[in-house]
Amino acid sequence: MLDVRKLSLLCDLERLGTIAAVAQARTYTPSAVSQQLSALERETGLALLERTGRRVTFTPAGRVLARHAATVLAALEETGAALAALRTGPAGPLRIGAFPTAVRTLLPPALVALGREHPALELMVTEVDPADAPAALRERRLDVALLTDYDVAPGDVDPDLDSVPLLDETVFLAVPAAGDCATLGDARDQPWILASEGTQCHEATLRACAAHGYTPRVRHRADDFATVLALVGAGQGVSLVPGLAAGQATGVRLVALSLRRRTRIAYRKGAAGHPSVAALVATLTGG
Repeated sequence: MLDVRKLSLLCDLERLGTIAAVAQARTYTPSAVSQQLSALERETGLALLERTGRRVTFTPAGRVLARHAATVLAALEETGAALAALRTGPAGPLRIGAFPTAVRTLLPPALVALGREHPALELMVTEVDPADAPAALRERRLDVALLTDYDVAPGDVDPDLDSVPLLDETVFLAVPAAGDCATLGDARDQPWILASEGTQCHEATLRACAAHGYTPRVRHRADDFATVLALVGAGQGVSLVPGLAAGQATGVRLVALSLRRRTRIAYRKGAAGHPSVAALVATLTGG
């Protein structure tokens, strides 16, 4: 019988592209990953990878196995969810990942309600950027996570995850109260407060400004919207802020844009029926 952990590494390799990337994601050494994949080849009796120096590519057999392995992993997840559903109710650890604004606004009432209705649940929240959440779900560091994407920067469809929509909100241009910007185009010559490179907020801002023919001039970098709004209120620049964070604005004028941000509740494929996951989804969506 094929080892599930080795199959998971093969799926990681197909997704990430290199053994070094798999090793980094799994906190293994590249040598350990290579040994596990070689052991998987011995188990199948087939060459799964072609090695040229430090590079590896999938053989036809490797691609077939990786495709079926993803189905197997999802089926195992669904099986675990079905077995968990036979218990008396949601219980045990539920690891939730969410971005800071959601941790402050969306999660507290949900945590209170879940704790009251399902006292056997052990709720654990971790702040995580939506860009990092899919990997945390796949690697089983999280059970549920809130993911976001913008209409100007749509998120990739991850075949290992399922999700349900939670929120669709307006994105605002935040300017100092005394500022005279009325459109995104007016902010062309303003200093900007941008999120860190690699985050969705950063990419969405670059694309929104590019649509108006310019690249924003960065003065400050901040990832937490409360910090962003404090800097805007202090006259340090302008920024894009989603509606969920707009209530924190003081000394700031918010200009509604045509941009939208969407938030989804995501979990591993096959986990929708897990009682703990289902309870959190129902609480957050009001279902």
